[in-house]
Amino acid sequence: MDVRPAHGRGQGIADEGGWGRVKAGEGEGGWGRVSGAAGPGAADQAAEFFGESYGAEPEGVWHAPGRVNLIGEHTDYNEGFVLPFALSQGVRAAASRREDGMLGLRSRQAPDAPATMPLRTLAPGSVTGWAAYPAGAAWAVTEAGLPIGGTSIAIDADLERGAALSSSAALECATALALTELHGLSVPRPELAAIACRAENEFAGIPTGIMDQSASLLCQAGHALLLDCRSGKTRDVPLDLPAAGLVLLVIDTRLRHALSDGRYAARRRACEEAARVLGVRVLRDVTDPGAADSIADPVLRRRARHVITENSRVLATVSLLQAGDIAGCGPLLSASHRSLRDDFEISWPQADTAVDAAVAAGALGARMTGGGFGGSIIALAEARGSMDVRASVRDAFARQGWPGPGFLEALPSAGAWRLR
Repeated sequence: MDVRPAHGRGQGIADEGGWGRVKAGEGEGGWGRVSGAAGPGAADQAAEFFGESYGAEPEGVWHAPGRVNLIGEHTDYNEGFVLPFALSQGVRAAASRREDGMLGLRSRQAPDAPATMPLRTLAPGSVTGWAAYPAGAAWAVTEAGLPIGGTSIAIDADLERGAALSSSAALECATALALTELHGLSVPRPELAAIACRAENEFAGIPTGIMDQSASLLCQAGHALLLDCRSGKTRDVPLDLPAAGLVLLVIDTRLRHALSDGRYAARRRACEEAARVLGVRVLRDVTDPGAADSIADPVLRRRARHVITENSRVLATVSLLQAGDIAGCGPLLSASHRSLRDDFEISWPQADTAVDAAVAAGALGARMTGGGFGGSIIALAEARGSMDVRASVRDAFARQGWPGPGFLEALPSAGAWRLR
């Protein structure tokens, strides 16, 4: 596997601006004013916040991106296939070493919740709130036998929380990369992804798979990342949207999701039970969609059917992308949404409305993305018709009396790297 160097750069984004610290209704859909890929400006802002927080310059600034999952939802913890790509928006961690063995955590996005604790006392459940994710990353690094010392970290981000774009994984990955590189440790990216995933699973208590951390650390610009969640093997799959005259719109429905509310964990338990009923270790081992029909429990039957068919859709999407037929992926996106809505039952009214409105306006396909119960959808559309798609979704939300959606034109960008 070719892992990109830490100093690589991502592609920019053409939109109203990045995800940011803005009030609803500011600009179109409430988007922030941070534009383009993370670069010197973003690094300077993070360094400035570090100075405000600790009264000194940071030794370095690291960036880890959020991600969009093109297709392959709730397949990762079933050891299946996923196809995410990295955004240019993400999380910056400005950091410096300190001599007192303490971990200092500050966030521009959570100014009223600073945290400082001894590294040696970190344990699952010992830190709550936003700080659990970077503290968990520090804990997981030390649990992996990697020696790090006291560190001050200041976080800045242009990735909106709760929009299903993996802000928590970006926070973990930015912190893990900063801690290891700052303390002179060279850690292979797949290993670092596993460390960051352990932070989310065991420290923060969220039973996710490894997709989000892998996307944040391993993605290449202009490509999606095919990840086999059983073997850990990855493959870069071309996804050149501009060359095809297409855009992929990320549409924030403004309904926030929280993977910690128990519904995500319930879906995982249902998949485990469905696998047991089918006599396999995990649902990845079932390739015939008809096998789900043998499950007597209707809920487990639906859960299994989604995972089995979603794995097939991921591989079909990869085949189309490798053949250069991005537009042909549209119907697969829509089929994925129907499966997530009807069989896995994790969609929500705003997502269904946005998908229907996008397709009605000419989108080639659309689906909810992320863990479900809130967040964003994605819509694949011809570039020349993208404004019609936006208008259709905006009008549909207005008719329901919902807050206006946000729009982001996403380009597959590079994984995490050191900014300065």
